[in-house]
Amino acid sequence: MEGSSKVFDVSPLWKHVRKEWKLYSFLVLPIIYFLIFKYAPMIGNVIAFRKYRGGPNFLGAEWVGLQYFKMFMKDPTFWRAFWNNIFLSASYLIVRFPLTLIFALLINEIRRLKLKKFVQTVSYLPHFISMVILAGMVKEMLAASGPINALLGKFGIEPISFISLPEWFPSIYISSGIWQGLGWGTILYLAAMTGINTELYEAARIDGASRFRLAWHVTIPGILPTIMTLLILDIGGIMGSNFEKVLLLYNPLTYETADVISTYVYRMGITGGNFSFATAVGLFEGVIGLILVTMANTISKKTTKSSLW
Repeated sequence: MEGSSKVFDVSPLWKHVRKEWKLYSFLVLPIIYFLIFKYAPMIGNVIAFRKYRGGPNFLGAEWVGLQYFKMFMKDPTFWRAFWNNIFLSASYLIVRFPLTLIFALLINEIRRLKLKKFVQTVSYLPHFISMVILAGMVKEMLAASGPINALLGKFGIEPISFISLPEWFPSIYISSGIWQGLGWGTILYLAAMTGINTELYEAARIDGASRFRLAWHVTIPGILPTIMTLLILDIGGIMGSNFEKVLLLYNPLTYETADVISTYVYRMGITGGNFSFATAVGLFEGVIGLILVTMANTISKKTTKSSLW
């Protein structure tokens, strides 16, 4: 016992913690935050297998097994929300991911420092707009008397009720997301580009490479680990559609294409009071997300040698 304690005391990690304890102390609050707000609530997942009635027994009073899982599996409304979730998230990812990379490459090519800072600032600003304000702006712009319909009227086109038509919701969701998040999504790419060895650019220019060739053969390979890491995280988040924006923009008329798993869980759990049922759906969503991120990480590791773990 004494020998094992001595080995532990002289371990490199323990010595480093003792030496840099002031820096490690900054981890205390984040750890407490994650324990209280991320890990402790996971205990509540047990009510997906128990009948929750409220009251003092917050973990449910009766074990029902997979009853709630069987219930939502037979619910056509759930499957509508499931496929809407996949379609909206995958479509947004397919459009936004390459656009963000291309926009970062274009910003990186700007040589005038003041112009570069101006473009970055203007593109970042929409990210800081509240989602409530963003939804309000979208509704006002797409209203029957809004500027979009006013412009269409000049071409002799009758006003279109964009917000009330289910076929328009995917376009509204994707376009508003790109406008708000395009500039902010370039930050990590631009940071990764600063770490590329400038000698590679100089050697490529000597060989006569154009700007396009520099971006294709030097910049993109140099930031490939960052690209793959962000892609893995985005694929893992496919099941977690932007709940706030969907909730603020959709209405019963657009449930056909706008209702996603998170809004379905909200209606069934918070609004409907069926907490066990909603927990089962949320747990299913989390498991699918874990499977997706694991698959993406495995494929990335085998093809590009870049991965999260």
